[in-house]
Amino acid sequence: MFETLKNFMAEELNVNPDSITMEAELSGDLGINSLELADLVYACEEKFNVVIEDEDLHNFNTVGDVVNYLESKV
Repeated sequence: MFETLKNFMAEELNVNPDSITMEAELSGDLGINSLELADLVYACEEKFNVVIEDEDLHNFNTVGDVVNYLESKV
């Protein structure tokens, strides 16, 4: 799950793959803005066949938060 997410972030969001760790903050460390987060959510929903509720988005502070959420839904 982590590697898939890391690859997407590196390729589609132009994030340096070396900076993508489970502890990396989405906005603070990786510079992901709200539009990019929406793209990430959409891609995850499509790739993993899950629905990510809007109210859950405020819990996505780090890459690890996203990975753990997806793992709990798959």
